[in-house]
Parts: sequence; C-alpha cells; structure tokens
Amino acid sequence: MPPAGLYYLTSHEWVRLDGNRGRVGITDFAVAEIKDIVYVDLPQPGTLVTAGAAFGAVETVKAAFDLYAPVSGTVAAANPDLAAHPERVAEDPFGAGWMIEIEAPDAAGAAKEAGALLDAAGYEAHCRSHAGH
Repeated sequence: MPPAGLYYLTSHEWVRLDGNRGRVGITDFAVAEIKDIVYVDLPQPGTLVTAGAAFGAVETVKAAFDLYAPVSGTVAAANPDLAAHPERVAEDPFGAGWMIEIEAPDAAGAAKEAGALLDAAGYEAHCRSHAGH
C-alpha cells in the first residue's frame, strides 16, 4: 500500500502538502517499472509549473520518462542530491528521493488541485489494474 496522506497522479508522481507547499516525487511502483535511474532532470527554483504538465524527466539506460506536476505553483526547491546520486530516487522514493518542492499561490488552491488526485487506496487500485501493461 502506498503511503497514506499523499496525493497521487496516475502517471506515478506523488505530492505531500504542507499548507501551500508540496513536496513531489515518484512512487515505488514507478521506480520498479522503470528501473536503473541514471539521471534526473529537474527545473531550477523559480520555475513556474502547472498541474498536469511536465516539469522534468528521469532517464534510465534505455529511455527517458517525463515527470508531471501534481499541483501548480513555483518551484521553491529542487533536491540537490539527485544530480550526483540519481539512485536515491529508487532507494527512497518517498523520502530522500524527493524531486521538487512547489509553492502554490495559496493553500486552498493547492488543496483543491490535490483533492482531484488519487488517495493511497485509489492509487493502489490504479496500479493493480495496470500491472503488467
């Protein structure tokens, strides 16, 4: 079961909200599917991102996969450890492998956007229905 208290996109990103700020990463399900992350392309702080739009990518030895923003706002931080240690995404996707923090204009707007996403149970059901596809 994915961690409770987070919001999930069907494209396997998660967001943990704290007021108008959201920490974003990818799930362990995504990590298991894409394997061997060798590079993480993240936006610079100050970059505007839009919910549902690509904000970066993870690259493996075989392919690149876009990353999608779960909420809209300004990138407040990008995980500085991932440039030198992209494997942290796979080792601890819900902790040290976080990718960016997004600062939304207000907490209510962030909560509304996140509320349109999947909760842990909904995300787990989505993954079960798409396993092996």
